[in-house]
Amino acid sequence: MAGALPDGEPVPLDGSLPPAATAAVGKNGFAVYVHVPFCASRCGYCDFNTYTSSELGGGASRETYADTVLQELKLVTNVIKPPKVDTVFFGGGTPTLLAADDLGRILAGIDDAWGLAPGAEVTTEANPESVDPEYLRRLRGHGFNRISLGMQSAAPGVLRILDRKHTAGRAPQAAREAREAGFEHVNLDLIYGTPGETADDFARSLRAVVDSGVDHVSAYALIVEDGTRMAGRMRRGEIPYPSDDVAADRYLAAEAALSEAGFGWYEVSNWATSDEARCRHNLLYWTGADWWGLGPGAHSHVGGVRWWNVKHPATYAGKLLEGVSPGQGRELLSAEDRHVEDVMLRVRLREGIALDRVDQVGAKQALANGLLDPHAYEDGILTLTLRGRLLADAVIRDVV
Repeated sequence: MAGALPDGEPVPLDGSLPPAATAAVGKNGFAVYVHVPFCASRCGYCDFNTYTSSELGGGASRETYADTVLQELKLVTNVIKPPKVDTVFFGGGTPTLLAADDLGRILAGIDDAWGLAPGAEVTTEANPESVDPEYLRRLRGHGFNRISLGMQSAAPGVLRILDRKHTAGRAPQAAREAREAGFEHVNLDLIYGTPGETADDFARSLRAVVDSGVDHVSAYALIVEDGTRMAGRMRRGEIPYPSDDVAADRYLAAEAALSEAGFGWYEVSNWATSDEARCRHNLLYWTGADWWGLGPGAHSHVGGVRWWNVKHPATYAGKLLEGVSPGQGRELLSAEDRHVEDVMLRVRLREGIALDRVDQVGAKQALANGLLDPHAYEDGILTLTLRGRLLADAVIRDVV
């Protein structure tokens, strides 16, 4: 389970926000995130706020979870009045451990409370083994039009190291089933740099992704978080720590294979076959929109106020039974805080950021080091080159 949340200042019992924060809510877009904290088993690398049945204890259950989330939604409906909901994203955990009808009820509640925009993007994450064709058809019938499947690898040995439960071929098959069920956009997630993964293993994963017919791919380097089972195995010397050099090689392999197959990068770790296939929900995060997070541990941001809910599902449910906000703490971001976060996120995007919004000395040095596109630089835009994408964190440190 994830580490402790920061303290912050208290959240009002009714969840209300300062008038200055709500004055222009949704001006740059409005999203809703729904956290579903249940997993059938815990992967060795996972540090998310998720719980297996044995970890939950009393006071929370999958069967009553949709009603609990709808209670939170009812509580906050009058806090803000966004003009529309542009995107909804169900994450976890494994949202598809809930009944499809329960996910549909939550989505309908969001529509009733705030109103879905015409053509709103509605995504759920899913583990490949948690869905089948009938489940996917039911989800599509409830209005879900995008799905993100956790594939991680096509190599059985890599899946074992990661403690993934699905077979190597299940994720691409689930992606094809989602397409057949009518999902407009389908993503597969990959993790690269797992101990024991070979270049051939990753090449096989990339081929499987391309052959599955998806229109979006996310690929992330393995990050080992303290407190996870994998971190413990590495400390004991059972498996080696990830290699930065190997991770760089894997990223270059992903860029080569995906670009050849017609995918284009639009964020350092994300590729899509078209602008329409990009994840609009994540783009709202990355470009400074407002969003409300429902569920235990969910984070929200509206008008420069950021807050987070209590982590444990039982504590979350108990707060709502008392009729009070499940918010644990919040913070008011300063203008400088918001600027730094905006630079950190926009530098990672293909569209980049205007040069007059970043440190000029750092930008010139990054250009001299071959990390920025010189043509975009001449046009007043900071855009990463391929080498710059490999060193994105260093570029960000230099230009903030």
